[in-house]
Amino acid sequence: MRTRRGLCYPRVMNLNNADGVVKRRKVVLPAGEQIGCRKKLKLSPEVDGGFPGGCDFFDALPDDLVLSILCKLSSTASCPADFINVLITCKRLNGLGLNSVVLSKASRRMLGVKAKNWSESAHRFLKLCADTGNVEACFTLGMIRFYCLQNRGTGASLMAKAAIGSHSPALYSLAIIQFNGSGGSKNDKNLPAGVALCARAAYLGHVDALRELGHCLQDGYGVKRNIAEGRRFLIQANARELATVLVACPSAVVPRSWLSWTPDRLATEGVCPLLSDFGCNVPSPAPHPANQFLSEWFSGRTPGPGLRLCSHSGCGRPETRRHEFRRCSVCGAVNYCSRACQALDWKLRHKVECAPVERWADGDGNNDGNDYLNGNGNGNENNNNDNNNVNGNVNEDVVMEES
Repeated sequence: MRTRRGLCYPRVMNLNNADGVVKRRKVVLPAGEQIGCRKKLKLSPEVDGGFPGGCDFFDALPDDLVLSILCKLSSTASCPADFINVLITCKRLNGLGLNSVVLSKASRRMLGVKAKNWSESAHRFLKLCADTGNVEACFTLGMIRFYCLQNRGTGASLMAKAAIGSHSPALYSLAIIQFNGSGGSKNDKNLPAGVALCARAAYLGHVDALRELGHCLQDGYGVKRNIAEGRRFLIQANARELATVLVACPSAVVPRSWLSWTPDRLATEGVCPLLSDFGCNVPSPAPHPANQFLSEWFSGRTPGPGLRLCSHSGCGRPETRRHEFRRCSVCGAVNYCSRACQALDWKLRHKVECAPVERWADGDGNNDGNDYLNGNGNGNENNNNDNNNVNGNVNEDVVMEES
């Protein structure tokens, strides 16, 4: 097998000499011409592969072995270029690399297309991966179609296909769509369906879904109110978030007070971060490639007249209708698609930026919702605030209202 230049791989041929001496090509120059100071041309050697008919080493490998190697590559590739560079090597690798077995094993990072590189060929490649049953491709393409290309029907169908395959980010994304009524009107909200999807994603270990479900239980939002159970889910989300950081970065310094906190230290040190609604001040988790695509896509364009983006930098979701997202009623400067995004953005940046202002009003004077989040990122329906500061952290009293 040769590369495009024919210089990297040995060219196999039968030799008449029995001793297998390697023959090298000689450069023949016209009479009177000298090479001078030019570098000597490097030519591929001609070797005898020992196969009848002089077949190539690579061509002698069975397809099953090559497919297994490509499957391993597609599941461990750190970016799409790692896989594409193999496909363009030769026709055989190109054909086997697009096999359904290989594409079904494609990893999340291999499918992480950048918004600046989006094209029809990238769209076809993701669709080809999705058709093989790859749940990551279904979710990524579903998010792009639903929010970027505004093809709500096929986008939701692809995310549903990934959710059927127990893909926790797809389940959580569908839950947000149900909570907000995305792609439809406010009357299309389905809170019980959103809670059910969140519960399934939380069962699979999705941290944001755990936190969202905890707030829903604390507030009675789409489910019967159960403050104790809601607190349990919030603490579990904080613990999982901390464990994820420690596994990814074992050298991270964890204050002993996070792990050895006792109730009698509340008066002097405040609330233990593991028991708060916002968790520990750990590094922000890397966003999913689909969310990263949304952030890049809408960084240079607006989602539509009067539509806003979720203020959490790792989300990227836009509104599909005006006043779909809830915003901070203290400053009115930020808005979020979910409670999980509000909690993450609060501890990352908004905690130091939020400042009380005079009661703001919408630009058109309308407020089409009464849902809000109380001081700990919790929300109650029908403007019913019980002022339950469960964790005692009165400094984080941020109110979120649906605009």
